[in-house]
Amino acid sequence: MTIFSLPPVINELIQARNRVRDHYAVPGLAFTLDGKLVGDIGEAVAAEMFGLNLTPGGGAGIDGVAPDGRSVQVKATGTGRGPVFRQVETRADHLIFIEFDFSILRGEVIFNGPEHIALQRMPAMWVGQRQVPRSSIRRFNSQVALEDRLSIIDSSLDGDISLAIRNI
Repeated sequence: MTIFSLPPVINELIQARNRVRDHYAVPGLAFTLDGKLVGDIGEAVAAEMFGLNLTPGGGAGIDGVAPDGRSVQVKATGTGRGPVFRQVETRADHLIFIEFDFSILRGEVIFNGPEHIALQRMPAMWVGQRQVPRSSIRRFNSQVALEDRLSIIDSSLDGDISLAIRNI
């Protein structure tokens, strides 16, 4: 796994959210970062880390293209759950799944490999959304060969992301 510190601009967003949460301090108001915002943060961070060319609106199931030409789907969570998939017409060549721990301003790349490996236990067809359990996606990541992973680009190209990276 790859653990990294969040970029300063994301840290500012989290700190602003924390100030709002602390100001209101009302039971039941958590000001949770979820859904589309976490997904967009995941895509932006993955693009910076792996040199992806994002293609917003480029098609369901594909978020961008890697420097080597592979299509990439990016999934992200801030809840500790596994990635959620839906039926799409075209599957990406590659999947990046990032788990954020906004309380400590860190992220971890949980899966970096061919998307078909992450989906190996999914039925051929399903309706709605299906989740790959967190324990399964971690196990599937261990099946990815080193040469099938996307490489992290040199973080000195853009000082915005603090890649205090630990490969586990």
